[in-house]
Amino acid sequence: MSGIATITVTPQAAADAYSRTANGGATQAGEPAFGSVLQQALNGAVGLGHQADTQAMQAIQGEGNLTDVVTAISRAQLALQTATTIRDRVVQAYQDIMKMPI
Repeated sequence: MSGIATITVTPQAAADAYSRTANGGATQAGEPAFGSVLQQALNGAVGLGHQADTQAMQAIQGEGNLTDVVTAISRAQLALQTATTIRDRVVQAYQDIMKMPI
């Protein structure tokens, strides 16, 4: 039903992704690289935004269903909020790492 990709990040998964990135992006057991998973999630969020725009334009032209428009806009809004939250957590983690003594 939902087109939003769900990504569960555990400490071990983050460590594995970092080690793959440090090793030139090599993956283990056919797992996708961390960057490609992140890129896929962002592309999904952008796609939901485009879908909401298309639905809204159809509604303005009198061709769309109001329920579909509201649903598409809600999904796009949720995807944007999720992306913003992830960005904020990544920035906070980076700042915490930079504050660590060497």
